[in-house]
Amino acid sequence: MTETNEEFVEETLEETNQTPPEIDSKYRMIILAAQRSKQLQRGANPRVDADPRKTKSTRIALREIDEKKVNFEILN
Repeated sequence: MTETNEEFVEETLEETNQTPPEIDSKYRMIILAAQRSKQLQRGANPRVDADPRKTKSTRIALREIDEKKVNFEILN
C-alpha cells in the first residue's frame, strides 16, 4: 500500500521537531496549507490558540504555517 501525501505530512508533523525549511513560493505554501487544513477538518488539534468552531480550518492552517508550527520537508 502506498503512502499518500497527507499521510506523509501527518507523519512528518509528528516525527520531526526541527524547524521547517523556508517556504520558497506561494504555491508551496498553498499546498501545505491545504493539506494541513484537511487534517484539521478531519479532527487534528490546532497548534495555535484558535477555536476550530469559530475559525475556518484554512485560517488556522495559514496561521500555523506563519508561526512555523507545521513541520515539513521538501522532497526532490
